[in-house]
Amino acid sequence: MRETKVSFYSEGAELAGILRQPDDLVVPAPGIVQGPGWLGLKDAQLYLPYHQALTTAGYSVLIFDYRGFGESDGDRGLLLPQLQLDDLINAVTYMTTRDDVDADNLGVFGSGGTGGGNAVLLAAVDKRIRVAVSQVPVADGEDWLHRMRREYEWQEFLARLEEDRRNRVVSGSGEMVHPREDIMVPTPERRSTKVKADVDDKIPSSIPLRCAEAIMRYRPIDVVDQIAPSGLMVIGVENDATTPTDHAIALYEKARAPKKLVMQGHTTHYAAYKQYGDDVIPLIVDWYASHFDGGAVRERSVVPLERDALVTKEAKVGE
Repeated sequence: MRETKVSFYSEGAELAGILRQPDDLVVPAPGIVQGPGWLGLKDAQLYLPYHQALTTAGYSVLIFDYRGFGESDGDRGLLLPQLQLDDLINAVTYMTTRDDVDADNLGVFGSGGTGGGNAVLLAAVDKRIRVAVSQVPVADGEDWLHRMRREYEWQEFLARLEEDRRNRVVSGSGEMVHPREDIMVPTPERRSTKVKADVDDKIPSSIPLRCAEAIMRYRPIDVVDQIAPSGLMVIGVENDATTPTDHAIALYEKARAPKKLVMQGHTTHYAAYKQYGDDVIPLIVDWYASHFDGGAVRERSVVPLERDALVTKEAKVGE
C-alpha cells in the first residue's frame, strides 16, 4: 500500500488528507472516502487494517481531517456535523478530479459514532456514492447524548445548554468545554482503552458547548431510506455501551435494499475492532466488490421470484 499526502478545499478551507492506493494500482480504480469517527483524525492507526485490505482489493481510499481538526484549516475544534458533511461531499468531488479514480464507482466508509452516521448521511444526499459501509454508527444524536447521562444529569445538561444559549445572545460568547468530558461522556472502557492513543492527545481540548446543540439535531435515521441505489452495510456491536446497538439496527431496518447488517457479539465497542477484524474486514471488502458495478455502462433487469417476498438470509461468520 502506498500513501500520498493530498489536500483539497472545502468551502474555502484547505483540508489535509492521505490517499492510500495499491502498490500495483490499475487505473482508474474505484475510490472510497472516509471522514474519521468521533474526534478522530486521519492519522489514526485504527483505520490501517481496513485500508490495507481495501487497497489490496484494488481500491483507492481517501481519509482526511475535517476542517478545524488535525492538519486541516478552519476554526479549531468547531465540531458541527453539517460542516463535516460538506467536507465529505467536497472529498467526493475531489476524487472525481483525479484521473486515477473511477468517478463512476465511488463509495464511503465511516466508523465510530458520528463517523458511521456521516457515512449514512453522505450516501443519502450524494448520489455519486454507489456503496456505503457504516460501522458502529450514531443514528440519533440527541438520544445518544441522553443515554450517556442519568436522567437528572440530562436535565441539568439541558438547563446548561439553555443558559449558554441565553448568554451567547447577550454577551456574544458562550461556554467552552472539553468534548470528551462535557459533551460525550466517556465510558470506563473509553477511559482505559489504548485503541486511539496515537491521536488522543491531538484532539482539541476545548470546544464551544453549543456544538452539543448541533449534535442533538444530528439524525441519520431520518434520511437512511433515501440511500438508493447504493448498497448499505451496517456493522454493530451487541450490548454496545458507547454507540447504542439499536441505533445500528434501526438504520438497517429503515434502509432500502440492498442492505446488510453485521452484528458482533461477546465483545465491546472498542475491543471489537481487533477481536473481529479478521472476520469483519473481508465482509466489508466483499460488500464494496459486489456493489461497484464496473463503470458508466450499467444494466438493470428484473428476475421473477417464486414468491412475492424478500428473503433474508442469516449466517454466522465462518459458516
